[in-house]
Amino acid sequence: RQLQLFVARIPALSRQAAAEPLFILAGGPGLAASTFYSSAAPVFARIRRRHDIIIVDQRGTGRSHPLACQFDEQQMWDAGEEQTARVMRECRATLEKTHDLRQYTTSVAVRDLESVRIALGYRRISFYGSSYGTRVAQHYARRYPASTEALILDGIVPPTRILGPSTPIDAERSLQQVFERCRKDAACQKKFGDPAQDYRELRERLARAPIDVTMPDPHSGAPRTIAFSGSALAGALRLATYSAGQAALLPLALHLANSKGQFGPLASQFMLSAAGYDAVLAYGMHNSVVCAEDVPFFDATAASAQVGNTFLGTAQIDALKALCNDWPRGPIDADFHQKLDSPVPALLLSGTADPVTPAAFGDEAALGFHYALHLKMPDQGHGQLAQPCMDGIMAAFLDAAHRSRQPKVVTNCLTKVVADPFFLDMGGPGP
Repeated sequence: RQLQLFVARIPALSRQAAAEPLFILAGGPGLAASTFYSSAAPVFARIRRRHDIIIVDQRGTGRSHPLACQFDEQQMWDAGEEQTARVMRECRATLEKTHDLRQYTTSVAVRDLESVRIALGYRRISFYGSSYGTRVAQHYARRYPASTEALILDGIVPPTRILGPSTPIDAERSLQQVFERCRKDAACQKKFGDPAQDYRELRERLARAPIDVTMPDPHSGAPRTIAFSGSALAGALRLATYSAGQAALLPLALHLANSKGQFGPLASQFMLSAAGYDAVLAYGMHNSVVCAEDVPFFDATAASAQVGNTFLGTAQIDALKALCNDWPRGPIDADFHQKLDSPVPALLLSGTADPVTPAAFGDEAALGFHYALHLKMPDQGHGQLAQPCMDGIMAAFLDAAHRSRQPKVVTNCLTKVVADPFFLDMGGPGP
């Protein structure tokens, strides 16, 4: 069996271009690098002045033999262990006709990246990795240190970290930070009081029974009725905390739903975000990664008793266990989850309100590098690529890394990073 990798090269603009290109690695797992880059290309324009940009759709994503599962998005909101397992068994049966589902792990994917480097004739390469892409970048640096120039890691997954057991607690902490910001913001506090109260009352209400919400579909505009349940609320809360822009809407949306019975804004926010992920993620590839690299280690990283009190609860952990029971498990290298000991310079980017890869993960990952610069954005969520002047910082870091294993860059411009102001009504923030 063979598969084809989709590779794109966007050449540097300068005639005095640097010898080292920047490879782009997307998150998920399951998002294609080509999809990610198409939405983020302007942020890499400054880097492209002197560096080629290389896009490789990781095997199983995008145009590299994608492992795409088809399912009804609303059914999956409330899917329990049994239904999740059934849907994924159906997906597996379809994909196995044309794919070997064991051949899509990170340990396999980094060999693809090395093959691309050799084929394109580069001696050393740098990486920008987002979320799961940071795991890929770090493992490449472990396997091929002599071929690695520098790493930019955004929303960091440390090699030593098993993703899943701590996610409900991290997501709850991020949500409570949003509420605390509202309580300390005079206008937000005056308008909504303590948003944690709306949150608690909504959770209790939806735990008793879902609410039928009739609203215009946020994509088509056609009337649509959905059963807004506790699991839909959990999805809305998690996705809203991914970015400061979405979090700015949360106190208003919770207040309208709890005090006015107007669930439309909260449901629309969730449907738009969830549909966006479903449209671009290859869930089969996601399963092949997490079922080999994370779920088998859940018992060794037992979930805390606090998990049951969070808005996510154990549902996500239980669903992952259920879907992985029957999913083929691919190979991972013996040292995959060991701490790095890397001479490769690394720029680490974290948001202090990140619900999935908190800043503490960046601190943990930094211990694996001889030199790491860890920048933490106050009150920001998952992914710091679009922050003011981040494009210049990344470009300066790559240029400095070519000259020194301890590259120094000026980061004073990041004082401009502030959380988005809270919406006080549907017209937007206050003056």
